[in-house]
Amino acid sequence: MLSQIVRPLVNTQVRLLANSQTTQTTLVETIARWLGYLGVDAQVTKLSPESDRIHVALKVGKPDVCDDQDWNCILDNLRSPYGSDNNYLNTSEHINESHQLQVARLLAYLIQISAPENRITWSEIKTQLIPLNLDNSILTEIRSAMKVPQSKDLLEKLDPDVAASAFPIAVKIAWLDQEINSHENHALSALLSAMK
Repeated sequence: MLSQIVRPLVNTQVRLLANSQTTQTTLVETIARWLGYLGVDAQVTKLSPESDRIHVALKVGKPDVCDDQDWNCILDNLRSPYGSDNNYLNTSEHINESHQLQVARLLAYLIQISAPENRITWSEIKTQLIPLNLDNSILTEIRSAMKVPQSKDLLEKLDPDVAASAFPIAVKIAWLDQEINSHENHALSALLSAMK
């Protein structure tokens, strides 16, 4: 669903950048505009090609939908010594045991609905999950949860902390095949709603 809307826009933008005489200015404006669509006030402070990648540094202001209290909490969390973790699920100490099990079940559900007609083997899944740098304990729990069909009831009455922990990884899992089907879209929407 989401990919059907976004992909043509991205393709158009790529062609525009490839044919532009002012690629840097166009890309800076594009990044700010796309983040603006999400209600984020962003300014590109650095943009430079590095090997086969583009390094982008941003200065981001408070999003439109964010109230002052939440924004100040976010800033305080980032200033704390624990705000520099690369991935919330890389170390299981940041997530209590019951939450980790719920996150694992949610991620297993997402994997199962990504290809509902096909039976996916754990070796295939594990290969796809390796680049996500998940902690071994969460991988073990996902593997366990994959042994039985997970129910969409998991999406009912989600704990906001569980949803926030699962969401970034859920998006990456849903996007592994470069498509987001209607089941995945529903699951991601439920996680987003639970975080509000």
